[in-house]
Amino acid sequence: MPIVPFIVGVIILFVILKVLSMPMKIIVKFLINALVGGIVIYVLDLFGVGLALNWITSLIVGFLGVPGVIIVAILQFVLKVI
Repeated sequence: MPIVPFIVGVIILFVILKVLSMPMKIIVKFLINALVGGIVIYVLDLFGVGLALNWITSLIVGFLGVPGVIIVAILQFVLKVI
């Protein structure tokens, strides 16, 4: 029996149980932040401000919302990191 899939399964189960044990207020706050951040990136894309959207920027915007969009914009345009 391979041990790596077993360990990955235990970690995924732990993460799912941890998320389910969080208060709904925190989960709803994360969902609203992600939705607002996605809308802001979409609106910026309509105006021609092209922000690179990959998994790193998606995580930043998903967790932080509008401040995450600002951070991604600063990193991309000023520092040329992302």
